[in-house]
Amino acid sequence: MYAIVEIAGQQFKVAKDQKLFVHRLTDKQGTKVSFDKVYLLDDGKKVTVGAPAITGASVEAKVVSHLKGDKVIVFKKKRRKGYRVKNGHRQALTELLIENIKASGAKAKKEAIAKPVVVKEKPAVKKSAPKAVVKKEALNSEAVNFSKMTVADLKAAAKKKGIEGISAMKKADLIAALSK
Repeated sequence: MYAIVEIAGQQFKVAKDQKLFVHRLTDKQGTKVSFDKVYLLDDGKKVTVGAPAITGASVEAKVVSHLKGDKVIVFKKKRRKGYRVKNGHRQALTELLIENIKASGAKAKKEAIAKPVVVKEKPAVKKSAPKAVVKKEALNSEAVNFSKMTVADLKAAAKKKGIEGISAMKKADLIAALSK
């Protein structure tokens, strides 16, 4: 019998009485731990696949020891440049001994009772002031404040006035051309 289980964010294929090295767990040495995220169970006759996990299934293990893994040496060199760097690290690991694989009957975590979801109304969004609409009469008068208009409005006004080369003009250039 084997199972595929998630331990410390990684998936492992485990069998009974197997020793396994995983990323460091916070449990003390000698304690028993249980993992509920079992994704696949195979008992030799029947294969059970969860969606995503099998409810009620669990894998029980014992923390044998905490240790540092083998030293990994990272050596970098660039030839003919005199560049050499030597680094290394030891991965913090936990050694587990798989004691039991339970197909069903494991205590499932208390699932929250489905409560009706209350959707809060979104606060009223302030509407911005309507954009200034440029009329032909306003273009002729000196009363129009071009500095408060957007570039798109300025380009539309310049197009109506017959000014050429407006696509390359910036806002200041458009204001100068319209105020003439």
